[in-house]
Amino acid sequence: MALTRFERFLASVLRVAVGMLFAVFQLLAQRRGADRSVRRLPPITNPLLRVPAMRLARMIRRREVTSVEVVQTYIDRIQEINPLINAMVKDRFSLALQEAAQVDKLIEEETGGEDVLEDRLPLLGVPFTVKEAFSLQGMPNSTGLVSRRGVISATDAPPVALLKRAGAIPLGVTNCSELCMWLESHNRLYGITNNPYDLERIPGGSSVFWGGGGSVIGVGSDVGGSIRIPAFFNGIFGHKPTSGVVSNYLTWVMFPPAQCVRYATDLLPMLRVMEELSLSSEVDLKRLRFFSVPHDGGSPLVSPVDQQLVLAQRRVKRLEIPQLKYSFQIWSAMMGAPGKDGKQPTSFAELMSDHGKKVWPLWEMAKWTVGLSKHTVAAIGLVLVEMFQRSQPTQLILQQKESLQKDLEELLGTDGVLLYPSHPHLAPKHHHPLFTPFNFSYTGIFNILGLPVTQCPLGLSEEGLPLGLQLVVGKQQDRLSLATAVFLEKTFGGWRDPGSIATATTQLDTRRGASTTAS
Repeated sequence: MALTRFERFLASVLRVAVGMLFAVFQLLAQRRGADRSVRRLPPITNPLLRVPAMRLARMIRRREVTSVEVVQTYIDRIQEINPLINAMVKDRFSLALQEAAQVDKLIEEETGGEDVLEDRLPLLGVPFTVKEAFSLQGMPNSTGLVSRRGVISATDAPPVALLKRAGAIPLGVTNCSELCMWLESHNRLYGITNNPYDLERIPGGSSVFWGGGGSVIGVGSDVGGSIRIPAFFNGIFGHKPTSGVVSNYLTWVMFPPAQCVRYATDLLPMLRVMEELSLSSEVDLKRLRFFSVPHDGGSPLVSPVDQQLVLAQRRVKRLEIPQLKYSFQIWSAMMGAPGKDGKQPTSFAELMSDHGKKVWPLWEMAKWTVGLSKHTVAAIGLVLVEMFQRSQPTQLILQQKESLQKDLEELLGTDGVLLYPSHPHLAPKHHHPLFTPFNFSYTGIFNILGLPVTQCPLGLSEEGLPLGLQLVVGKQQDRLSLATAVFLEKTFGGWRDPGSIATATTQLDTRRGASTTAS
Protein backbone atom coordinates (compact mmCIF):
# COMPACT_ATOMS: atom_id res chain seq x y z
CA MET A 1 0.00 0.00 0.00
CA ALA A 2 1.50 3.33 -1.09
CA LEU A 3 1.84 6.27 1.26
CA THR A 4 -0.69 9.06 0.90
CA ARG A 5 0.32 12.43 -0.51
CA PHE A 6 0.02 13.97 2.92
CA GLU A 7 2.32 11.34 4.42
CA ARG A 8 4.85 11.92 1.66
CA PHE A 9 4.63 15.67 2.28
CA LEU A 10 5.27 15.18 6.00
CA ALA A 11 8.18 12.89 5.21
CA SER A 12 9.69 15.54 2.95
CA VAL A 13 9.28 18.22 5.60
CA LEU A 14 10.94 16.00 8.20
CA ARG A 15 13.85 15.25 5.89
CA VAL A 16 14.43 18.93 5.23
CA ALA A 17 14.14 19.82 8.91
CA VAL A 18 16.55 17.10 10.00
CA GLY A 19 18.94 18.04 7.20
CA MET A 20 18.97 21.65 8.36
CA LEU A 21 19.50 20.56 11.96
CA PHE A 22 22.44 18.39 10.94
CA ALA A 23 24.01 21.23 8.94
CA VAL A 24 23.72 23.56 11.95
CA PHE A 25 25.15 20.84 14.17
CA GLN A 26 28.20 20.46 11.94
CA LEU A 27 28.83 24.19 12.18
CA LEU A 28 28.37 24.53 15.93
CA ALA A 29 29.29 21.23 17.56
CA GLN A 30 32.76 20.86 19.00
CA ARG A 31 34.12 17.51 17.95
CA ARG A 32 36.37 15.92 20.46
CA GLY A 33 36.84 12.60 18.73
CA ALA A 34 39.78 10.26 19.00
CA ASP A 35 43.19 10.88 17.43
CA ARG A 36 42.57 10.33 13.71
CA SER A 37 45.95 8.63 13.36
CA VAL A 38 44.49 5.83 15.50
CA ARG A 39 41.47 4.30 13.78
CA ARG A 40 41.11 0.93 15.53
CA LEU A 41 42.11 -0.83 18.72
CA PRO A 42 45.33 -2.72 19.42
CA PRO A 43 45.01 -6.47 18.71
CA ILE A 44 44.16 -8.99 21.42
CA THR A 45 47.26 -10.83 22.61
CA ASN A 46 46.01 -12.82 25.62
CA PRO A 47 44.29 -16.06 24.47
CA LEU A 48 41.91 -15.97 27.47
CA LEU A 49 40.15 -13.02 25.80
CA ARG A 50 39.18 -15.31 22.90
CA VAL A 51 37.44 -17.96 25.01
CA PRO A 52 33.59 -18.04 25.17
CA ALA A 53 32.02 -17.48 28.59
CA MET A 54 30.74 -21.01 29.15
CA ARG A 55 34.11 -22.50 28.26
CA LEU A 56 35.79 -20.01 30.60
CA ALA A 57 33.47 -21.14 33.39
CA ARG A 58 34.35 -24.77 32.71
CA MET A 59 38.09 -23.98 32.72
CA ILE A 60 37.68 -22.16 36.06
CA ARG A 61 35.72 -25.05 37.60
CA ARG A 62 38.38 -27.53 36.44
CA ARG A 63 41.15 -25.30 37.86
CA GLU A 64 42.77 -24.96 34.44
CA VAL A 65 42.78 -21.23 35.11
CA THR A 66 41.78 -19.17 38.15
CA SER A 67 38.96 -16.66 38.20
CA VAL A 68 41.47 -14.07 39.40
CA GLU A 69 43.53 -14.64 36.24
CA VAL A 70 40.48 -14.28 34.00
CA VAL A 71 39.18 -11.17 35.75
CA GLN A 72 42.63 -9.55 35.76
CA THR A 73 43.01 -10.31 32.04
CA TYR A 74 39.77 -8.46 31.27
CA ILE A 75 40.72 -5.59 33.55
CA ASP A 76 44.02 -5.26 31.66
CA ARG A 77 42.18 -5.22 28.32
CA ILE A 78 39.69 -2.61 29.53
CA GLN A 79 42.50 -0.38 30.77
CA GLU A 80 44.21 -0.78 27.40
CA ILE A 81 41.22 0.12 25.19
CA ASN A 82 38.98 2.35 27.32
CA PRO A 83 41.09 5.51 26.73
CA LEU A 84 40.36 4.98 23.01
CA ILE A 85 36.68 4.05 23.08
CA ASN A 86 35.39 5.59 26.36
CA ALA A 87 33.00 2.71 27.05
CA MET A 88 33.31 1.95 30.77
CA VAL A 89 32.18 4.93 32.83
CA LYS A 90 32.68 3.42 36.31
CA ASP A 91 34.60 0.30 37.27
CA ARG A 92 34.59 -1.93 40.34
CA PHE A 93 37.89 -3.68 39.61
CA SER A 94 39.04 -4.02 43.22
CA LEU A 95 35.74 -5.60 44.29
CA ALA A 96 35.74 -7.85 41.22
CA LEU A 97 39.20 -9.20 42.07
CA GLN A 98 38.10 -9.83 45.66
CA GLU A 99 35.03 -11.71 44.40
CA ALA A 100 37.20 -13.67 41.97
CA ALA A 101 39.49 -14.71 44.84
CA GLN A 102 36.41 -15.91 46.75
CA VAL A 103 35.38 -17.95 43.70
CA ASP A 104 38.79 -19.62 43.56
CA LYS A 105 38.57 -20.41 47.27
CA LEU A 106 35.06 -21.87 46.83
CA ILE A 107 36.29 -24.13 44.03
CA GLU A 108 39.27 -25.21 46.13
CA GLU A 109 36.99 -26.19 49.01
CA GLU A 110 34.19 -27.74 46.92
CA THR A 111 33.73 -31.44 47.66
CA GLY A 112 30.70 -32.14 45.47
CA GLY A 113 32.61 -32.09 42.20
CA GLU A 114 32.45 -30.05 39.01
CA ASP A 115 28.90 -31.13 38.10
CA VAL A 116 27.50 -29.70 41.33
CA LEU A 117 29.17 -26.35 40.68
CA GLU A 118 28.01 -26.29 37.05
CA ASP A 119 24.42 -26.95 38.02
CA ARG A 120 24.36 -24.38 40.83
CA LEU A 121 26.71 -21.72 39.40
CA PRO A 122 26.94 -22.09 35.60
CA LEU A 123 28.81 -18.78 35.14
CA LEU A 124 31.06 -19.09 38.18
CA GLY A 125 34.01 -16.70 37.98
CA VAL A 126 33.18 -15.23 34.56
CA PRO A 127 33.36 -11.40 34.31
CA PHE A 128 30.60 -9.33 32.68
CA THR A 129 29.61 -5.70 32.16
CA VAL A 130 26.33 -3.85 32.72
CA LYS A 131 24.71 -0.93 30.91
CA GLU A 132 24.72 2.09 33.23
CA ALA A 133 20.93 2.39 32.89
CA PHE A 134 20.64 -0.84 34.91
CA SER A 135 20.93 -0.92 38.67
CA LEU A 136 24.19 -2.48 39.82
CA GLN A 137 24.72 -2.14 43.55
CA GLY A 138 27.22 0.57 44.39
CA MET A 139 27.44 1.85 40.82
CA PRO A 140 26.03 5.06 39.24
CA ASN A 141 22.59 4.88 37.64
CA SER A 142 22.13 8.20 35.84
CA THR A 143 21.07 6.89 32.39
CA GLY A 144 23.19 9.73 31.00
CA LEU A 145 21.20 12.52 32.69
CA VAL A 146 23.21 15.33 34.27
CA SER A 147 20.39 15.84 36.80
CA ARG A 148 20.96 12.25 38.05
CA ARG A 149 24.68 12.75 38.60
CA GLY A 150 25.53 11.16 41.92
CA VAL A 151 22.63 8.66 41.94
CA ILE A 152 24.06 5.36 43.19
CA SER A 153 22.20 2.06 42.96
CA ALA A 154 21.35 0.50 46.31
CA THR A 155 20.51 -2.89 44.81
CA ASP A 156 20.72 -4.94 41.61
CA ALA A 157 18.22 -5.06 38.75
CA PRO A 158 16.76 -8.59 38.40
CA PRO A 159 18.80 -9.58 35.28
CA VAL A 160 21.99 -8.42 37.01
CA ALA A 161 21.06 -10.26 40.20
CA LEU A 162 20.38 -13.45 38.23
CA LEU A 163 23.78 -13.31 36.53
CA LYS A 164 25.52 -12.69 39.87
CA ARG A 165 23.53 -15.56 41.41
CA ALA A 166 24.86 -17.77 38.60
CA GLY A 167 28.40 -16.86 39.71
CA ALA A 168 29.27 -14.12 37.20
CA ILE A 169 31.34 -11.15 38.39
CA PRO A 170 30.44 -7.58 37.29
CA LEU A 171 33.39 -5.40 36.26
CA GLY A 172 31.52 -2.09 36.03
CA VAL A 173 28.95 -0.08 34.09
CA THR A 174 29.14 1.14 30.50
CA ASN A 175 28.01 4.26 28.67
CA CYS A 176 24.63 4.79 26.99
CA SER A 177 22.72 7.47 25.15
CA GLU A 178 20.68 10.00 27.14
CA LEU A 179 17.76 8.03 28.59
CA CYS A 180 18.70 5.13 26.26
CA MET A 181 16.65 6.69 23.47
CA TRP A 182 19.18 7.37 20.74
CA LEU A 183 21.44 5.44 18.38
CA GLU A 184 24.68 6.86 19.77
CA SER A 185 26.28 6.44 23.20
CA HIS A 186 26.65 10.15 23.88
CA ASN A 187 25.58 12.27 26.83
CA ARG A 188 26.73 15.37 28.71
CA LEU A 189 27.76 13.33 31.75
CA TYR A 190 30.16 10.77 30.30
CA GLY A 191 30.85 12.02 26.78
CA ILE A 192 30.91 10.04 23.54
CA THR A 193 31.84 6.41 22.90
CA ASN A 194 33.72 5.16 19.82
CA ASN A 195 33.36 2.07 17.65
CA PRO A 196 36.26 -0.41 18.05
CA TYR A 197 36.39 -1.09 14.29
CA ASP A 198 36.76 2.61 13.48
CA LEU A 199 37.08 5.17 16.25
CA GLU A 200 35.42 7.84 14.08
CA ARG A 201 32.20 5.81 13.98
CA ILE A 202 29.47 5.13 16.52
CA PRO A 203 29.13 1.87 18.48
CA GLY A 204 25.35 2.22 18.86
CA GLY A 205 23.11 3.28 21.72
CA SER A 206 24.76 1.04 24.31
CA SER A 207 28.51 1.21 24.54
CA VAL A 208 29.69 -2.19 23.42
CA PHE A 209 32.85 -3.42 25.11
CA TRP A 210 32.32 -6.87 23.70
CA GLY A 211 33.39 -5.94 20.15
CA GLY A 212 36.72 -4.64 21.43
CA GLY A 213 37.40 -7.64 23.65
CA GLY A 214 36.72 -5.82 26.92
CA SER A 215 33.89 -8.15 27.96
CA VAL A 216 32.66 -11.56 26.88
CA ILE A 217 29.02 -11.20 28.01
CA GLY A 218 26.85 -8.31 29.16
CA VAL A 219 23.36 -7.11 29.96
CA GLY A 220 21.54 -4.06 28.58
CA SER A 221 18.11 -2.93 27.43
CA ASP A 222 16.28 -2.94 24.10
CA VAL A 223 13.22 -0.75 23.52
CA GLY A 224 13.89 -0.02 19.86
CA GLY A 225 17.12 -1.84 19.10
CA SER A 226 19.47 -0.70 21.90
CA ILE A 227 21.13 -4.11 22.03
CA ARG A 228 20.70 -5.28 18.45
CA ILE A 229 21.97 -2.09 16.76
CA PRO A 230 25.17 -1.92 18.86
CA ALA A 231 25.65 -5.67 18.37
CA PHE A 232 25.41 -5.10 14.61
CA PHE A 233 27.77 -2.12 14.57
CA ASN A 234 30.29 -4.06 16.70
CA GLY A 235 30.16 -7.44 14.97
CA ILE A 236 28.75 -9.49 17.86
CA PHE A 237 25.55 -11.28 18.88
CA GLY A 238 22.63 -9.58 20.61
CA HIS A 239 19.31 -11.09 21.63
CA LYS A 240 16.03 -9.34 22.41
CA PRO A 241 13.89 -12.01 24.08
CA THR A 242 10.17 -12.54 23.80
CA SER A 243 8.57 -9.49 25.43
CA GLY A 244 7.76 -9.81 29.11
CA VAL A 245 9.84 -12.86 30.03
CA VAL A 246 12.54 -10.84 31.87
CA SER A 247 11.75 -8.29 34.56
CA ASN A 248 12.80 -4.69 33.84
CA TYR A 249 12.28 -3.55 37.43
CA LEU A 250 15.11 -1.31 38.66
CA THR A 251 16.18 -0.16 35.21
CA TRP A 252 14.71 3.25 36.19
CA VAL A 253 13.38 4.02 32.70
CA MET A 254 11.75 0.55 32.70
CA PHE A 255 13.08 -0.66 29.35
CA PRO A 256 13.06 -4.39 28.51
CA PRO A 257 16.34 -6.20 29.23
CA ALA A 258 18.41 -7.99 26.58
CA GLN A 259 21.79 -9.65 26.39
CA CYS A 260 24.92 -9.23 24.30
CA VAL A 261 27.65 -11.83 23.80
CA ARG A 262 30.74 -12.21 21.66
CA TYR A 263 30.08 -15.88 20.95
CA ALA A 264 26.77 -17.40 19.84
CA THR A 265 27.29 -20.48 22.02
CA ASP A 266 26.85 -18.24 25.10
CA LEU A 267 23.41 -16.95 24.08
CA LEU A 268 21.36 -19.94 25.20
CA PRO A 269 23.08 -20.43 28.58
CA MET A 270 22.66 -16.73 29.39
CA LEU A 271 19.00 -16.91 28.45
CA ARG A 272 18.51 -19.90 30.75
CA VAL A 273 19.93 -17.84 33.60
CA MET A 274 17.86 -14.72 32.91
CA GLU A 275 14.52 -15.94 31.56
CA GLU A 276 11.58 -18.24 32.22
CA LEU A 277 11.36 -20.00 28.87
CA SER A 278 11.33 -23.56 27.59
CA LEU A 279 14.80 -23.75 26.10
CA SER A 280 15.78 -27.37 26.67
CA SER A 281 14.38 -29.04 23.53
CA GLU A 282 16.80 -29.58 20.65
CA VAL A 283 16.41 -27.61 17.41
CA ASP A 284 16.71 -29.41 14.06
CA LEU A 285 17.67 -26.67 11.61
CA LYS A 286 16.72 -28.90 8.66
CA ARG A 287 13.10 -28.79 9.80
CA LEU A 288 12.91 -25.00 10.05
CA ARG A 289 11.43 -22.75 7.36
CA PHE A 290 13.56 -19.71 6.45
CA PHE A 291 12.33 -16.48 4.85
CA SER A 292 14.21 -13.34 3.86
CA VAL A 293 12.94 -9.76 3.65
CA PRO A 294 15.82 -7.59 2.30
CA HIS A 295 14.25 -4.20 3.16
CA ASP A 296 11.12 -2.53 4.52
CA GLY A 297 9.54 -2.01 1.11
CA GLY A 298 10.60 1.59 0.56
CA SER A 299 9.53 3.83 3.44
CA PRO A 300 10.33 7.47 2.54
CA LEU A 301 11.35 8.06 6.16
CA VAL A 302 14.09 5.45 6.22
CA SER A 303 17.37 5.09 4.30
CA PRO A 304 17.77 2.42 1.58
CA VAL A 305 19.58 -0.72 2.76
CA ASP A 306 23.29 -0.89 1.95
CA GLN A 307 23.84 -3.27 -0.98
CA GLN A 308 26.50 -5.21 0.94
CA LEU A 309 23.83 -6.09 3.50
CA VAL A 310 21.35 -7.08 0.80
CA LEU A 311 23.91 -9.42 -0.78
CA ALA A 312 24.72 -11.01 2.58
CA GLN A 313 21.20 -12.49 2.93
CA ARG A 314 20.32 -13.23 -0.70
CA ARG A 315 20.56 -17.01 -0.48
CA VAL A 316 17.27 -17.41 1.41
CA LYS A 317 13.72 -17.34 0.00
CA ARG A 318 12.70 -13.71 -0.34
CA LEU A 319 9.36 -12.23 0.67
CA GLU A 320 7.69 -8.83 0.63
CA ILE A 321 5.79 -7.66 3.71
CA PRO A 322 4.24 -4.31 2.72
CA GLN A 323 3.26 -3.29 6.26
CA LEU A 324 6.95 -3.00 7.19
CA LYS A 325 7.18 0.33 5.38
CA TYR A 326 5.08 1.73 8.24
CA SER A 327 7.52 0.45 10.90
CA PHE A 328 8.45 3.86 12.28
CA GLN A 329 4.87 5.12 12.34
CA ILE A 330 3.72 1.94 14.11
CA TRP A 331 6.55 2.10 16.67
CA SER A 332 6.01 5.79 17.35
CA ALA A 333 2.22 5.49 17.64
CA MET A 334 2.26 2.48 19.94
CA MET A 335 4.99 3.89 22.19
CA GLY A 336 2.82 6.96 22.77
CA ALA A 337 -0.48 5.08 23.10
CA PRO A 338 -2.21 4.61 26.49
CA GLY A 339 -1.34 1.42 28.38
CA LYS A 340 -3.70 -1.34 29.47
CA ASP A 341 -4.65 0.80 32.46
CA GLY A 342 -5.75 3.60 30.14
CA LYS A 343 -2.99 5.95 31.32
CA GLN A 344 -0.67 7.82 28.99
CA PRO A 345 2.97 6.67 29.18
CA THR A 346 5.52 8.93 30.81
CA SER A 347 6.73 11.38 28.19
CA PHE A 348 10.38 11.65 27.20
CA ALA A 349 10.33 15.29 28.38
CA GLU A 350 9.16 14.18 31.84
CA LEU A 351 11.92 11.59 32.03
CA MET A 352 14.48 14.21 31.04
CA SER A 353 13.31 16.51 33.82
CA ASP A 354 13.59 13.64 36.36
CA HIS A 355 10.74 15.10 38.46
CA GLY A 356 12.47 18.50 38.46
CA LYS A 357 12.14 21.61 36.34
CA LYS A 358 10.19 21.07 33.12
CA VAL A 359 12.27 20.74 29.96
CA TRP A 360 11.33 23.24 27.23
CA PRO A 361 12.87 21.87 24.01
CA LEU A 362 13.06 25.16 22.06
CA TRP A 363 14.76 26.87 25.01
CA GLU A 364 17.10 23.90 25.44
CA MET A 365 17.96 24.03 21.74
CA ALA A 366 18.82 27.72 22.04
CA LYS A 367 20.99 26.97 25.08
CA TRP A 368 22.65 24.08 23.25
CA THR A 369 23.79 26.36 20.42
CA VAL A 370 25.89 28.32 22.92
CA GLY A 371 27.02 25.29 24.91
CA LEU A 372 24.80 25.85 27.97
CA SER A 373 22.37 22.93 27.74
CA LYS A 374 22.83 19.88 29.95
CA HIS A 375 21.28 17.70 27.24
CA THR A 376 22.48 16.36 23.90
CA VAL A 377 20.99 17.70 20.68
CA ALA A 378 19.58 14.22 19.98
CA ALA A 379 17.61 14.18 23.24
CA ILE A 380 16.32 17.72 22.66
CA GLY A 381 15.27 16.75 19.14
CA LEU A 382 13.38 13.73 20.44
CA VAL A 383 11.35 15.96 22.76
CA LEU A 384 10.53 18.24 19.83
CA VAL A 385 9.36 15.27 17.75
CA GLU A 386 7.34 13.96 20.70
CA MET A 387 5.47 17.28 20.96
CA PHE A 388 3.98 16.70 17.52
CA GLN A 389 3.16 13.04 18.06
CA ARG A 390 1.30 12.94 21.38
CA SER A 391 -1.95 11.87 19.78
CA GLN A 392 -3.99 8.72 19.29
CA PRO A 393 -2.72 6.36 16.54
CA THR A 394 -4.59 6.78 13.27
CA GLN A 395 -6.91 4.01 12.13
CA LEU A 396 -4.56 3.30 9.23
CA ILE A 397 -1.57 2.75 11.51
CA LEU A 398 -3.59 0.56 13.89
CA GLN A 399 -4.77 -1.54 10.94
CA GLN A 400 -1.22 -1.88 9.62
CA LYS A 401 0.04 -2.92 13.04
CA GLU A 402 -2.65 -5.55 13.56
CA SER A 403 -2.24 -6.83 10.01
CA LEU A 404 1.54 -7.07 10.37
CA GLN A 405 1.22 -8.85 13.74
CA LYS A 406 -1.22 -11.38 12.32
CA ASP A 407 0.74 -12.02 9.11
CA LEU A 408 4.07 -12.48 10.88
CA GLU A 409 2.69 -14.77 13.58
CA GLU A 410 1.01 -16.93 10.93
CA LEU A 411 4.16 -16.93 8.76
CA LEU A 412 6.56 -17.83 11.57
CA GLY A 413 4.44 -20.22 13.61
CA THR A 414 6.62 -22.51 15.71
CA ASP A 415 9.18 -23.36 13.02
CA GLY A 416 9.80 -20.19 11.00
CA VAL A 417 12.82 -17.89 10.95
CA LEU A 418 12.72 -14.51 9.21
CA LEU A 419 15.95 -12.84 8.06
CA TYR A 420 15.76 -9.05 8.13
CA PRO A 421 18.39 -6.25 8.11
CA SER A 422 19.54 -5.06 11.53
CA HIS A 423 19.97 -1.54 10.18
CA PRO A 424 20.01 0.00 6.69
CA HIS A 425 23.54 1.42 7.13
CA LEU A 426 26.85 0.05 8.32
CA ALA A 427 28.17 1.74 11.48
CA PRO A 428 27.80 5.50 10.72
CA LYS A 429 30.28 8.27 11.49
CA HIS A 430 29.75 10.15 14.76
CA HIS A 431 26.56 12.27 14.83
CA HIS A 432 25.45 11.16 11.33
CA PRO A 433 22.34 9.39 12.73
CA LEU A 434 20.94 12.88 13.37
CA PHE A 435 20.41 13.03 9.63
CA THR A 436 18.62 9.64 9.48
CA PRO A 437 16.71 9.51 12.79
CA PHE A 438 14.12 6.93 11.73
CA ASN A 439 16.49 4.16 10.61
CA PHE A 440 16.10 2.41 13.98
CA SER A 441 12.64 1.29 12.83
CA TYR A 442 14.30 -1.82 11.33
CA THR A 443 14.75 -3.04 14.91
CA GLY A 444 12.04 -1.03 16.73
CA ILE A 445 9.13 -2.67 14.93
CA PHE A 446 9.81 -6.03 16.59
CA ASN A 447 9.68 -4.46 20.05
CA ILE A 448 6.12 -3.39 19.33
CA LEU A 449 5.24 -6.84 17.97
CA GLY A 450 6.81 -8.53 21.01
CA LEU A 451 8.76 -11.03 18.90
CA PRO A 452 12.15 -12.45 19.94
CA VAL A 453 15.03 -11.39 17.69
CA THR A 454 18.73 -12.28 17.49
CA GLN A 455 21.29 -10.07 15.73
CA CYS A 456 24.06 -12.10 14.05
CA PRO A 457 27.36 -10.93 12.53
CA LEU A 458 28.02 -11.99 8.92
CA GLY A 459 31.65 -11.08 8.36
CA LEU A 460 33.05 -7.70 7.35
CA SER A 461 32.35 -5.14 4.65
CA GLU A 462 34.84 -3.79 2.12
CA GLU A 463 35.62 -1.03 4.65
CA GLY A 464 36.35 -3.57 7.40
CA LEU A 465 33.07 -2.84 9.21
CA PRO A 466 30.76 -5.56 10.56
CA LEU A 467 27.90 -6.92 8.46
CA GLY A 468 24.91 -8.61 10.06
CA LEU A 469 21.21 -9.42 10.08
CA GLN A 470 18.31 -10.10 12.44
CA LEU A 471 16.75 -13.51 12.99
CA VAL A 472 13.08 -13.05 13.88
CA VAL A 473 11.02 -15.94 15.27
CA GLY A 474 7.59 -16.48 16.81
CA LYS A 475 6.77 -15.64 20.42
CA GLN A 476 8.32 -18.02 22.97
CA GLN A 477 10.42 -19.57 20.17
CA ASP A 478 13.70 -17.90 21.17
CA ARG A 479 15.59 -21.20 20.91
CA LEU A 480 15.08 -21.22 17.11
CA SER A 481 16.92 -17.95 16.51
CA LEU A 482 19.63 -18.92 19.00
CA ALA A 483 20.26 -22.26 17.28
CA THR A 484 20.38 -20.51 13.90
CA ALA A 485 22.84 -17.98 15.31
CA VAL A 486 25.22 -20.81 16.32
CA PHE A 487 25.05 -22.16 12.76
CA LEU A 488 25.71 -18.74 11.24
CA GLU A 489 28.67 -18.25 13.59
CA LYS A 490 30.23 -21.46 12.28
CA THR A 491 29.46 -20.48 8.67
CA PHE A 492 30.58 -16.83 8.67
CA GLY A 493 33.18 -16.91 11.45
CA GLY A 494 31.31 -14.82 14.01
CA TRP A 495 33.11 -12.00 15.81
CA ARG A 496 36.43 -10.70 14.42
CA ASP A 497 39.06 -8.98 16.54
CA PRO A 498 39.10 -5.34 15.29
CA GLY A 499 42.76 -4.99 16.31
CA SER A 500 43.81 -7.90 14.10
CA ILE A 501 41.83 -6.46 11.22
CA ALA A 502 43.63 -3.15 11.65
CA THR A 503 47.00 -4.91 11.66
CA ALA A 504 46.15 -6.89 8.54
CA THR A 505 44.92 -3.75 6.76
CA THR A 506 48.07 -1.85 7.68
CA GLN A 507 50.28 -4.68 6.41
CA LEU A 508 48.32 -4.82 3.16
CA ASP A 509 48.66 -1.06 2.66
CA THR A 510 52.40 -1.32 3.37
CA ARG A 511 52.82 -4.09 0.78
CA ARG A 512 50.83 -2.10 -1.77
CA GLY A 513 53.01 0.95 -1.11
CA ALA A 514 56.18 -1.09 -1.46
CA SER A 515 54.90 -2.62 -4.69
CA THR A 516 54.08 0.83 -6.11
CA THR A 517 57.53 2.13 -5.17
CA ALA A 518 59.26 -0.87 -6.77
CA SER A 519 57.35 -0.46 -9.99
